[in-house]
Amino acid sequence: MPDENPVTVIARFTPAPEHAEQLRKLLEGMVAPTRAEAGCHSYNLFTTQTEDTQFVLVERYRDSSALEAHRASAHYKNYRAQLPDLLATPLDVTVLAPVDVRD
Repeated sequence: MPDENPVTVIARFTPAPEHAEQLRKLLEGMVAPTRAEAGCHSYNLFTTQTEDTQFVLVERYRDSSALEAHRASAHYKNYRAQLPDLLATPLDVTVLAPVDVRD
């Protein structure tokens, strides 16, 4: 059955220069447990190819309830607790609803 109300999230992270590798490891540690969540359709981590390293997560969930379940998970809460000390700028999160999407 196709998704009725899928949710896509784009999260952008700018690490403090001295914490770039620590942030990478923290984000990589989120991949497997998040992909294992029942409502997670995809969870992909990217990095920029520039001098100023940034990390970008592109996430897709079955619906807003699945996103909320993700945010309530122990691995998410643990990651969010560690995040502020690793960033140069605040986390930039955009939640998107589909208009015209092709899988």
